[in-house]
Amino acid sequence: MKIQIHNEGKAPLIRIFIVLVLINIPSFVLLPDTLFTVLLFGVSIAFFATALNFYKQPERTYKGDLHGLVNAPTDGRIVAIEKVFEKDFLQEERIQVSIFMSLFNAHSNWVPVSGRITHYSHVEGNFYRAYLPKSSHENEHSNIVIETPEHGTILTKQIAGAVARRIVTYVKEGDELHIGSPLGFIKLGSRMDIFLPVDSEILVTMGEEVRANVTFLARLNKQTKTES
Repeated sequence: MKIQIHNEGKAPLIRIFIVLVLINIPSFVLLPDTLFTVLLFGVSIAFFATALNFYKQPERTYKGDLHGLVNAPTDGRIVAIEKVFEKDFLQEERIQVSIFMSLFNAHSNWVPVSGRITHYSHVEGNFYRAYLPKSSHENEHSNIVIETPEHGTILTKQIAGAVARRIVTYVKEGDELHIGSPLGFIKLGSRMDIFLPVDSEILVTMGEEVRANVTFLARLNKQTKTES
């Protein structure tokens, strides 16, 4: 599987590399062959490797529209599967599936279903830890509503975490999207929520590690009428 660096990570990685080099050069010059120099160099390598993993963009794609299946829109761990009343956009009960991204997960975001974007908005907010339930409503987040051809409407949220201060979203209202297409990027620890129809067949379990464009979160039933 080919892995490349996300465009959002190229500039930060260059800055991190320069800083680490500047930190390590004096140590090699002034304190050669010391335990401190070895430990500093080892920590620097580990830190840069973590940053590379964070900013990677795995090349994973689906063939076909795969109508009726819901893609995991990011790498991470399932932290919520619960029935909630979604009052802001859908005004009905939904199954909320939440994925928490740690610092060790790639933070690229992907489109969960094939369909058309009917709403996009960005909301400023707090920066609570992303695994907390209140982060879904109170943290800075982006809302993306996707209308599928036959399986109803899906709401996806990109949610900033305690450290994250920037959410990047590449889609806009009116876009026709293919499942697994690039959706955006969230800097540092964060979360994504997906709100599914209550009759969806959930294919993941609490605590499960999922991979974007590899794991399917749910199978949707066809809707007998178009949602408004």
